[in-house]
Amino acid sequence: MICGVHHLAVSTPDLERFVDHYQRWYGFERVADGGWEADNERIGRMVQLPGSAARYAMIRLDRFYIEVFQYLEPVGTRTDRRMCDHGLIHLCLYVDDIEAEYARLSALGMDFHCPPGGPDTMQATYGRDCDGNVVELLQVIAPDHPFPFLGTMDQAAPPSSK
Repeated sequence: MICGVHHLAVSTPDLERFVDHYQRWYGFERVADGGWEADNERIGRMVQLPGSAARYAMIRLDRFYIEVFQYLEPVGTRTDRRMCDHGLIHLCLYVDDIEAEYARLSALGMDFHCPPGGPDTMQATYGRDCDGNVVELLQVIAPDHPFPFLGTMDQAAPPSSK
């Protein structure tokens, strides 16, 4: 039986920059590091890139993990995807004060598509991370909302600036 979601994975051209960005801006913590060499046939088959080599880090926010890959061989390319293009299109981070987070992240340099807004039940906005991936900030306002935040937010709040 499937028990839930553990993580999503992203590929970046600069592992350290990406991890630092997610630590400073969004409060993630680095929990593991690893990688593989080009002679690892099993992983080459698994990722459908024979002869590949990569580094990775696992970062965590509360119960949610992101596995961050930097491929050393082959080196990936960036394709600009629109929100309507097929595939994963954004990461949503739940916030308890969307206006405060919008102001804090704007001051750090996050490029938002628009200010927060929405119906009486929730407020949201989209912006871009250091690699151009879309990150949504969401605050559910109505206590009977059909998809409330179910996490615990065990972590301390991210730093206010750097």
